[in-house]
Amino acid sequence: MKRICCSLLLGVVLSGAGCATTTRYSFPLTGDPLVDAPRAIVEGPERDRVLWQYRGALAAMRTGDFDQARVWLDDALLTIGGVFGPDRDARRARGHFREEAKKTFIGEPYERVMAWYYRGILYWMDGEPDNARACFRSAQLQDADTENHEYASDYVLLDYLDGLATAKLAGDGSDAYARALESARLSKPPPYEVKDNVLLFVEFGPGPVKYATGEHREELRFRVETSQVRSAVIRAGGRAVDAPRYDDLYYQATTRGGRVMDHVLANQAVFKSATGTAGDAALITGAILAQRRQTQEAGLAVLAAGLIGKIVSASTRPEADTRCWRSLPQFLSFASLSLPPGAHELRVEFRDAGGRVLPWLGKTVRLEIQDTRSDQVVFISDQSSTPLIL
Repeated sequence: MKRICCSLLLGVVLSGAGCATTTRYSFPLTGDPLVDAPRAIVEGPERDRVLWQYRGALAAMRTGDFDQARVWLDDALLTIGGVFGPDRDARRARGHFREEAKKTFIGEPYERVMAWYYRGILYWMDGEPDNARACFRSAQLQDADTENHEYASDYVLLDYLDGLATAKLAGDGSDAYARALESARLSKPPPYEVKDNVLLFVEFGPGPVKYATGEHREELRFRVETSQVRSAVIRAGGRAVDAPRYDDLYYQATTRGGRVMDHVLANQAVFKSATGTAGDAALITGAILAQRRQTQEAGLAVLAAGLIGKIVSASTRPEADTRCWRSLPQFLSFASLSLPPGAHELRVEFRDAGGRVLPWLGKTVRLEIQDTRSDQVVFISDQSSTPLIL
């Protein structure tokens, strides 16, 4: 029994080691996703592959490398589909003995929504509004509770773009537009202008960042920097079109169906606390009983049980997964306009809460309209390279 207790004690010590959840890479990270993503995808941990594909794809879109963005997003979305199926790491991560950061990263619902959203933009850019609509609908499913039907997606632009694509495909997009109006908290989107042939997807502001709180770092929380940018205006050919805030990713990260969520891995945290407390009590009781000859054997047995409880507690990893698609924006916007054939220059102005132009963030987009029957899709971020030539 003494040998067993010693072995169990050693197990407690060993199980407490190596609990850090920070990913270590065998190569230096530069902070530039276009440099880090290609290497991390190939050489980094497989569980972080989707995270780097997210980061790399958005960075590529902001520099106009839409071909590379397609490749990374397509692979990431295939992985998401696999994880929601019979993924071994995903199942293991749900257990008590596997920390969240060890599972295959697919992101929180708002991150998965954005992967589908960006892929939808790229499909529309390729002249495939039907596939774009399918992506926007898939994004809505990421934000909805499809199992218990307790809440539905409440992104304004997902419904709005669903309906716009439907209308452009000669269908009835009125139901989707009505849902978009119902979800609108910041700004109400305008009625569809089906004949508009320039579609502008605009984003701005720093997006949500994850962090952990709680005794065991089991509470997943979000914070966001205050965005100086609160709206955008697109100027083209003497016209000015507003691009206000329609969706707020910080709001989406912290709510489901408008209800504030407790981002707590409750079962694991309670399990760790309960087993740890029981283990402490058993160790104390066992140590007292073991000091007396009459109760020594029983004391050693209780002591062993206490050590087992401590091992179980030490082996439980309730830490929240704080891996994060940090480059996401906070606000999503959209605007459309009609331009005749020929060369055009668009100027995108970003404005603060008082409507003042932030000139250092201004972007220039040059595009050539060849056929007014085809949509020209423009993606612009306050972090985009400028000028963009399409």
